[in-house]
Amino acid sequence: MAFNSFERTALKLSIVLSSMTAAAAYAQNAEVVAKPATAEACVALASSAERLACYDAFFKIPDEAKPLLVSERQAAQEIQPEPTEKLTLKQKVSHAFTDRLFAVEAPNLNPNLSMLDSRWELSPESKLGTWNIRGYQPVYLMPGYWTSDKNERPSSPNALNTVQPDETQNLKSMEAKFQLSLKTKAVENLFGDNGDVWLGYTQSSRWQVYNEDESRPFRETNYEPEASLVFRTNYELLGLNWRMLGLTLNHQSNGRSDPLSRSWNRVILNLGFEKDNFALMVRPWYRLEEDLPDDNNPDIADYVGRGDMTAFYRYKEHDFSLMLRHSLKGGNNSHGAVQFDWTFPISGKLRGQFQLFDGYGESLIDYNHRATYVGLGVSLLNWF
Repeated sequence: MAFNSFERTALKLSIVLSSMTAAAAYAQNAEVVAKPATAEACVALASSAERLACYDAFFKIPDEAKPLLVSERQAAQEIQPEPTEKLTLKQKVSHAFTDRLFAVEAPNLNPNLSMLDSRWELSPESKLGTWNIRGYQPVYLMPGYWTSDKNERPSSPNALNTVQPDETQNLKSMEAKFQLSLKTKAVENLFGDNGDVWLGYTQSSRWQVYNEDESRPFRETNYEPEASLVFRTNYELLGLNWRMLGLTLNHQSNGRSDPLSRSWNRVILNLGFEKDNFALMVRPWYRLEEDLPDDNNPDIADYVGRGDMTAFYRYKEHDFSLMLRHSLKGGNNSHGAVQFDWTFPISGKLRGQFQLFDGYGESLIDYNHRATYVGLGVSLLNWF
């Protein structure tokens, strides 16, 4: 069966949207296998089906306990054996250190009110166990994504990663952009009742869907796997509640061959603050250096930056976020970027997404290219 160019484009868009919908649904509706710490932890789950499975897991009576009579239960509760295992001095010191540093005795956080707790299961009462798929960064599709300055000849201080004049790309200013992002907890309560290991994956694509002359290629796709160790904290700082401390090992690349290959590795410090319907993430990072000729982008930190700060604010059913990023250097190496996102209700869980970006590093291939980008589309999953 033959399709004209419009029908092929519509088919591609429908495939992408269907994939995103399935990924978001899986992120929100994945079965809760492990028993949650408390019934209150279940309220953090966005899907009704997932919340029901969570409650079932919490309130389910084990099969081996069902034949036990009430009197037998009472007798078993009255006769408690003395604990035979004693903590060593090293264990006591370790527990005392983590209790003091990470404020293990934190107050209960309500996932309905705490944005950070709803995504990271910070309080002991919010734990949902391991290997449950959760949302991470926003999931969205923007059929309209426009740039003020096309980067048709990407360059780098590494000559092997600079496009030559005869290889100049023929790009359109208007394209489509979409992003998928998931995470899962691999280890829970590494230190006492604190310290979780999370694995995350984010993928964002820029698609020249309106560039029929070049057969509608994917201009750039960035792949970002990472592993994070996250601790709950409980401190007051400048009027905000410091709720989260994390350390992340992050890899980002575009999976392409030279001269378009771009990649880097970072160690990121994550500091999470919140107050009512406001949250703030501060992330300084250190780039793990590479040697030439393997380094595709030796000066990437001078453009994409050495840290970012993202503020989130929720007003009724509208979510706003503002990201600021900078090289933390002066002179010719003073570069950065700003990104503003607004999501608004459309119907049910489907929300609208508006995005405005200005600066360097909107994607890896554009790490040293400055431009303004404006996008409009739909959001299936937001930060919080």
